[in-house]
Amino acid sequence: MSDLTDLYQELILDHNRRPRNFGELADADRCAHGHNPLCGDRWTVALRVDDGVITDVRFTGAGCAISKASASLMTEAVRERPVADALALFDRFQTVLTTPIDRDVETDTLGKLSVFAGVREFPMRVKCASLAWHTLKAALLDEASVVKTE
Repeated sequence: MSDLTDLYQELILDHNRRPRNFGELADADRCAHGHNPLCGDRWTVALRVDDGVITDVRFTGAGCAISKASASLMTEAVRERPVADALALFDRFQTVLTTPIDRDVETDTLGKLSVFAGVREFPMRVKCASLAWHTLKAALLDEASVVKTE
């Protein structure tokens, strides 16, 4: 394995073992729930938005290592960002996950999130990496239904 692959694996394992921003957000003003019925991943994403800026974000639930790491890194990436920027980041992240493996994909603007570019090699895991993001989008848009990856 390459040093870069090792580094990416370590980043995912670290965020799985010690997820950042995991836990309840008592004074959340937006919240959404997500569920992947195929593997059982379930996340709740709670936000506090002030003047169009995400001032706090937390998540709760359970899921596989890729799903939990994605949720953890997502919370770090969107905190203190305008809602419009977080939605644009969602779009860029989805593009990285869904671009066919035989095509180059732009990851320079994703920072640590670029670790998930390799997930596209495993189509069944794309839903794991994207569930928390779809849940975040539903919370940002104030959509009350449960997000499902199916």
